[in-house]
Amino acid sequence: MSFESFDAPVDAKKLKQFQRKVSFVSAGGTFLDGFDLTIIAVAMPLILKQWHVSAGEQSVIVAAAIIGSLIGASWLGNLTDTFGRKAMYIIDLVAFVLFAALSAFSQNVVELILFRFLLGVGIGADYPISATLVSEFSSTKTRGKSGTFLGMMWFVGAVVAYITGIVLLQLGDNAWRYMILVGAIFAIIIFIFRLGLPESPRWLVSKGREKEAEAIMLSLTGRKTVLTAQTEKKVRLRMLFSHQLLKRTFFVCGFWFCYAIAYYGISMYTPTLLSAFTEGSLNQTYVASAIVSVLGLIGALIGTQLVDIWGRRPLIITSFAGLTLGLLILAIMPHPTVAFLVILFSAAVLFANMGGGILNFVYPTELFPTSIRAGAAGFATSISRIGSILGTLVFPNFVAWWGNSAALWFFTAIGLCGLLISVSLALETKGARLEDLNQ
Repeated sequence: MSFESFDAPVDAKKLKQFQRKVSFVSAGGTFLDGFDLTIIAVAMPLILKQWHVSAGEQSVIVAAAIIGSLIGASWLGNLTDTFGRKAMYIIDLVAFVLFAALSAFSQNVVELILFRFLLGVGIGADYPISATLVSEFSSTKTRGKSGTFLGMMWFVGAVVAYITGIVLLQLGDNAWRYMILVGAIFAIIIFIFRLGLPESPRWLVSKGREKEAEAIMLSLTGRKTVLTAQTEKKVRLRMLFSHQLLKRTFFVCGFWFCYAIAYYGISMYTPTLLSAFTEGSLNQTYVASAIVSVLGLIGALIGTQLVDIWGRRPLIITSFAGLTLGLLILAIMPHPTVAFLVILFSAAVLFANMGGGILNFVYPTELFPTSIRAGAAGFATSISRIGSILGTLVFPNFVAWWGNSAALWFFTAIGLCGLLISVSLALETKGARLEDLNQ
């Protein structure tokens, strides 16, 4: 099969407009991911105050959506390879709307944990679905930028979560409910825009539905394209552990796992951690946390601009090197000031997001064949969610048992593992066609 029309179309303007639409609408999902996973960190100081939540309950509340996303990524990611990108692309948004709203109206800790868990199922599903659809509609030259744009929008969602917290804080003790409810409103808007997108022609061809794929290609490119039966050998998901794909599987899962432990472990508790240095002022805590989040967004923006110029491999190695160094400096400082904490957290998050935080939307969709692409991305996402769960559960308990320094030393070691994995196994995929990468 041939999809060169995505690279050299007759109606270039029309196709580029469509590709931008796919990227933006897909990025709406990752924006929601970032918002919904971060807003609980923003809301947590208010929840702690209203419900007198224990340290263990706090960990479970924060981790609930991440645990749900593990299941959503592995289960629904695999279903996406079976039933199509478009169907699952729409369905997962329903979970965003419904369970974000129910979370906002929770009457106790158990209800909040349950609804956040179910919300997480939708969050996890959106990672492989959106990333796969964007990669399959993108041109070879811009595939990296399109994929990393998804990752960048996660951090836009995180920044908007902090802004939402600052704006709605004035509404009193129940402000956290309104903060969470905003996520449902965003989801409704994105759901409406997703309804008109077509199925992926690459997926249709992989299922032997060439005529449907040709009709979509004609409508998008203005060029009649003859697509024959797929030339790519059909493989099953268990092939991820074959000798042909094992190194790729270990690399993708390994670097994403390490990034998730370090990033989620720190970012999900940034407001809680900084509140101890702001004399109880939630407004100052949110502003300081927002600064960290904005620097993380800037890191993702830098990576998005460099990924198709500099390349994937140098970007991810630099990312983990900077993250590890930032965490190391934090770990060896026994009594940091709030300004020093904000600066070092910001630097660590900037480097982390410059590579690891955005290439997790690129590498999983480039390194695996079409017939298992979404399933492979879903599997990698689910492994990363294990890292996220460990990060969110480990941090508060490490702090409670041994103090901040011990927790930061742990995350420094994780960052170093991610660096070693990247140096050893990271491939350069810049400028290569998906079909060539998957031979």
